[in-house]
Formats: sequence, C-alpha cells, structure tokens
Amino acid sequence: MHSFTEENYIKAIYKLSGGGEQGVSTNALADALATKAASVTDMLRRLSAKNLVHYIKYRGVTLTEAGEAVALQIIRKHRLWEVFLVEKLHFSWDEVHEVAEELEHVRSELLIQRMDAFLGHPKYDPHGDPIPSEDGKMKPKKQKLLADMEVAEAGVVVGVNDSQPLFLQHLDRMGISLGSRIEVADRIPYDNSLEIRLEGSKTLHLSYEITKNIYLSA
Repeated sequence: MHSFTEENYIKAIYKLSGGGEQGVSTNALADALATKAASVTDMLRRLSAKNLVHYIKYRGVTLTEAGEAVALQIIRKHRLWEVFLVEKLHFSWDEVHEVAEELEHVRSELLIQRMDAFLGHPKYDPHGDPIPSEDGKMKPKKQKLLADMEVAEAGVVVGVNDSQPLFLQHLDRMGISLGSRIEVADRIPYDNSLEIRLEGSKTLHLSYEITKNIYLSA
C-alpha cells in the first residue's frame, strides 16, 4: 500500500520521464510538485527503499519495473474516472482533471474493475489519452501534432497535449473537440501559426501555442 504522496511522486516521475524513457532531476520533480528539493530527496530515498525507484544522488531518478506498474495503475484509475465523470455525470472535458486527481487514489481494485466494465472497457479518456489495461499495457494512438502537419494535410482531432481547463475552454469556443476534422490551409512563416479549415468550411487562424497542443489522426 502506498500513500497518496508516494503515488503523486510516482506518477510525476513517470510523466516527467516520458513514460520511463529518461531520468528525472530532483529539481524538475520539485518544480512539478511545488515542493522543496530537500523534501524530494527524502521521498526518493523512501521510494528507493521500497524498490519503486532507482535514485542516484546528483544523477536523477527513474522508476523500477515495480514503480512503473504502480504509475500505470494510477493513470488507469485517473483516466477511467475522467470517462465516468464525462459520460455518466455530464462533466465537460475541462472540468474532470482536478476531480480525477482526487479519485485516482481510491484503493478498491474491485470498484475500478466494475467501473471499467460498466463503461464498456474504454480505450481512451475524454482528452484522447490511452487508458492502460488492467495488466498495465497501454497502446497509444497513431497521431501527429497539428503543428507538424503540412499544408493540405488533414486529420481528425484525437487528443490534446494540454488538458488545462483554460486551453480546453478555448478549444470549445472555437468549436474544436475530439472528432473534429481539420485541414491545414496555410502556414504563416513569421510565427509558424496555421490557417485551418474546420469541418471543411469554417476557417480559423491558430497560433503555434495552440497547434503544438492538438493531436490529429496520423
């Protein structure tokens, strides 16, 4: 059994490491969790003693196989709760993240299993992120950032890189959501912004800050 704080550290390490592919510095972890580097060091020693992380002072931290398994289960619960909140309680996609941050610490595995079955075993959350399976496997979608697409390329919105409420609310105001079809009409070299056609007719001008946070089907 792991404490809420331990789980938050494990999930943060997984996220900052790009899914376990690189080491994470204590300063980066302190910034992400809004805490002091000394507190991070103490927690990493505790997690290391539980064989959840590999920690070498001054060289950063990575998750062990056991730590990665814990991270994936936390992410699984978080994303399943987001689906439940949107589909069954009619939250909007910009409202669910903070609520799911609390619900992801629910201990009952039986509850999560039954919620997964009740929802029809969803593969993706309301932001298009893949949901890990019960055995910790996660298959990402084939996707491409809108910012990287060429003029005349088109695709369907399958996810976002930024799930902060202000960004999602901004997409809502423009009429962009999961499933929206976007075609790149022009690229403006000065600031790398894009002129796009939404659903084949509506024309919008999107800044680079927006396009680098929208994923389209590849």
